[in-house]
Amino acid sequence: MFALFENPAGYAVFKLTDEKKIEKAENIHLSFETPEEANKLLKLKHFEKFNDTTEALAATTAAVEGKISKTLKRVLKTIVDDAENKVLLVGDAKLGMAIKEKFDLQCLSNNPIQELMRCIRSQVDSLISGLTKKEVTAMSLGLAHSLSRYKLKFSPDKVDTMIVHGVSLLDDIDKDLNNSYMRVKEWYGWHFPELSKIITDNLTFVKAVNILGTRDNAASSDLSDILPEDIEEQIREAAEISMGSEIAEEDILNIQSLCEQIIQIARHRDQLNKYVENRMLAIAPNLSVLIGELVGARLISHSGSLMNLAKEPASTIQILGAEKALFRALKTKKDTPKYGLIYHTAMVGKTSTKNKGKISRMLAAKAALAIRVDAFGEDGLIDLGAEHKAKLEHRLRILEEGHIRRISGTGKAQARFQKYHGESQVMQYQSAADSTMPSSAKRKFSDAFNDSNVEEKPDLKPTIFKKEALDISQEEETPKRKNKKKKTDESPAKKVKVETVEELNGSETVENSQQQKKKKKKKQQELEVEAGVPEVDAADTPKKKKKKQKDLSDN
Repeated sequence: MFALFENPAGYAVFKLTDEKKIEKAENIHLSFETPEEANKLLKLKHFEKFNDTTEALAATTAAVEGKISKTLKRVLKTIVDDAENKVLLVGDAKLGMAIKEKFDLQCLSNNPIQELMRCIRSQVDSLISGLTKKEVTAMSLGLAHSLSRYKLKFSPDKVDTMIVHGVSLLDDIDKDLNNSYMRVKEWYGWHFPELSKIITDNLTFVKAVNILGTRDNAASSDLSDILPEDIEEQIREAAEISMGSEIAEEDILNIQSLCEQIIQIARHRDQLNKYVENRMLAIAPNLSVLIGELVGARLISHSGSLMNLAKEPASTIQILGAEKALFRALKTKKDTPKYGLIYHTAMVGKTSTKNKGKISRMLAAKAALAIRVDAFGEDGLIDLGAEHKAKLEHRLRILEEGHIRRISGTGKAQARFQKYHGESQVMQYQSAADSTMPSSAKRKFSDAFNDSNVEEKPDLKPTIFKKEALDISQEEETPKRKNKKKKTDESPAKKVKVETVEELNGSETVENSQQQKKKKKKKQQELEVEAGVPEVDAADTPKKKKKKQKDLSDN
């Protein structure tokens, strides 16, 4: 059984004398307490020393990637040629698989072997003759520096530190520009306060102040490069009737110098913005396509690096930037925030308030996949980001239209969605409900009037009577009866007219009957006064009144 040991100085192959001592990992260190005990357990079979640092770097990088270097091939050939049915102990399992495929050699790699390699490293000075501790330390340091430079692969496009500093500088410049805009408006407002109301854009306002100087120069100044003609005319008219105070020439020179600095900073800000966008497309193309360059750069800056951001789950990416609100909500036992820096993406911004949380969650899940592809992938394509963006836009369109998937087969989800979208309902006043008359089966006068104007159709059915026809003999026998009802050959429209007239006359008959009752009471009272009958008290009942009236009639 042989053990392959990797060292900054070269490759060493040791022969194991007692295989039973490495069966348990916790007992291996007992055999390496002293150099003598270590030499009893291991015998140096072959040592291949590196010629220079370049060779050492090539062998180390090949071992890290699980490949066999040229130096290692020369070492392994010495083992294969000696005898058959050998077992090789290797510290790296990936390297062991490569050796087994290449040389058909049985390789082992487990926890006891890892402990054995650690013990060999502690006694390497005594096990390998001709190497001093000082030389091994110098070789280790040089190899470590070379390996670190190799890991960068001399590709500055993959360095995300530039994005972190670029976004931080961009935010600082935005703060400085806002303060400078406010200072110029307040400073120049003492001289020409109307200009800030005419020009609302901050950068355009600063450029106009730099060209104008004092308001007296408004008539002769040319602002056509930065402003349209109608606004330029408004500035000239406002300058003639301005209520601002006069300022000295030295003051306006200081204001113009500040304006020039602001214009230069604004130009630098645009260049820096383009630089960050180009760098983001090189480092994280899928993330840039999905959520935008600036938002992706702020996420990387907040997490520290692209690798740190790739290790975060989608739930953390969703609320990244809202840590204060999250811990405040957890402390007060209230609702946690639904979005952080991801809120500034265009997809979340154009979503309604009802669906912002859903879109933020879905966008964070897709962004987590895009970040991992950008961090660990090597192709540099943007197919994944474009595909996820198209799916999210389709999903957003469905949510905004209200076609929610019904889970239980009812309209609960749709009704829950409709309450956030108010529907205008026009209520009409029902004039028919104003009638205080009792309801009856008779038709209204207005309906009858409308029916009377309609032309009579020839298809109208005639009225049906119980007796369809009468004999001539019966008609001749009963001409003298006065109270017999006459036949009505009138049309339905005429019948309706008669009924409506009776309804109108009904109210008049009620009033006439009341007046007749009053007249009868008066006559009765006059008769009682003439007969000398005393007036009836209020306490008398109706029965007593009837008895008195009977007595008077008998007399």
